[in-house]
Amino acid sequence: MGLFDKLKKNTDTKPNELTSVIDGIVVELSTVNDEVFSSGMMGVGVGIIPSGDKVVAPGPGTINFVFPAKHAIGLTMDNGAEVIIHVGIDTVNLDGKGFESFVTDGKKVKRGDLLLKVDLDLIKQAGYESTTMVIITNKDSFSDIKLEHGPKTISDMIISLIKS
Repeated sequence: MGLFDKLKKNTDTKPNELTSVIDGIVVELSTVNDEVFSSGMMGVGVGIIPSGDKVVAPGPGTINFVFPAKHAIGLTMDNGAEVIIHVGIDTVNLDGKGFESFVTDGKKVKRGDLLLKVDLDLIKQAGYESTTMVIITNKDSFSDIKLEHGPKTISDMIISLIKS
């Protein structure tokens, strides 16, 4: 078993942890420049100021939906968490430009599977922010949700869930 296999096996054995969906700096949701997210109206989670262009699955689960503009994906994780990954602020207005989806509704995914590729330059040139939100929409299903902040890569844990 190679080093990559050991790392992959290690992350797959932590079902209550969600890893970063994109390389970047993880920030508190309250600092995100969109009141729907920053107020906690959608749920609890984090914002990520991306430095990478690949959006990956934060753990094993099933794709519930890929928004037609490809800027948002909903998943139900195997650990019961309902997650929305929302790339950018008001990027729905791009109508799919700058986004390439690699998944469809109902697809089973593993931690690290490629969900989207994002053209961060196109988003910026169009005048939008690329901050990516990872939101747990069913927070009441968990007695505690711990969030990590700071620079993270797609293999780093950002959310730890404790079942009610």
